[in-house]
Amino acid sequence: MPFITVGTENSAPIDLYYEDHGSGQPVVLIHGFPYNGATWEKQVHVLLNAGYRTITYDRRGFGNSAQPAFGYDYNTFTADLDVLMSEFDLHDVILVGHSMGTGEVTRYLGQYGSQRVSKAVLLSPLAPFLLKTKDNPEGVDKSIFDGIQQNIIKDRFAYLTSFCNDFFNPDQNMGKRVSEEAYRAHWQIGAMASGKATHDAVNSWLEDFRGDLPNIDVPLLIMQGDQDRVLPPPSTGVRLGPLLPSANWIYMQGAPHGIPWTHADEVNKAIMDFIRQPAMAGR
Repeated sequence: MPFITVGTENSAPIDLYYEDHGSGQPVVLIHGFPYNGATWEKQVHVLLNAGYRTITYDRRGFGNSAQPAFGYDYNTFTADLDVLMSEFDLHDVILVGHSMGTGEVTRYLGQYGSQRVSKAVLLSPLAPFLLKTKDNPEGVDKSIFDGIQQNIIKDRFAYLTSFCNDFFNPDQNMGKRVSEEAYRAHWQIGAMASGKATHDAVNSWLEDFRGDLPNIDVPLLIMQGDQDRVLPPPSTGVRLGPLLPSANWIYMQGAPHGIPWTHADEVNKAIMDFIRQPAMAGR
């Protein structure tokens, strides 16, 4: 299994598991919570067949990557991404993030710039700022996140079931856009994560990305379902639109949070149409 080292904890390296397939322009896919790179299989298949080099990796604490006791914040997550980009000497990259993975994309472009990146895709975005504060009244109350962490501590595996329900909206999509088997597979992938990472990653959802957004200077595609129960559009995508007026926006009617799986055909077509367009300089 291939790994890249991004740090150390005591006597052990912090290694990230990755998969690097194909050739051509590189596409780096960054998964959502609490999953790993395997959840991109519907996108990897299409990208490889279209002649793109596809790179997925498991965020620290998740999947087959190391499970350290620290580093579950976006500055660290993005530093890990930068190690991968630098070690592989990637250029002209298309960054694609889903859910929590959109945080790495946003922070990377905001802090590291676009020297290595030509385009970016945000699916079910986390930005601009999820936490409700005095200057962010449209956000979500802190007590909601405290409750999530309490449920993870009490019974992480029961919490994963409730998360999968919010991820797929099975009351609307089971047997239509998601099978029982795919639902169970996602639950199992989530169970692979460390308890510490699952708990601590919730704190990262409260990151304020508003300062990163003005620095994004590459073409951007944003897609979100109007039935997203994990990152409700009124607190995320609806507010992100005016802050990124030049982005390409697709709101998907009836779609849940887990659109890379439930609406893979629509997502894949939109991504392929977007990345095949000539990149224009500036926003």
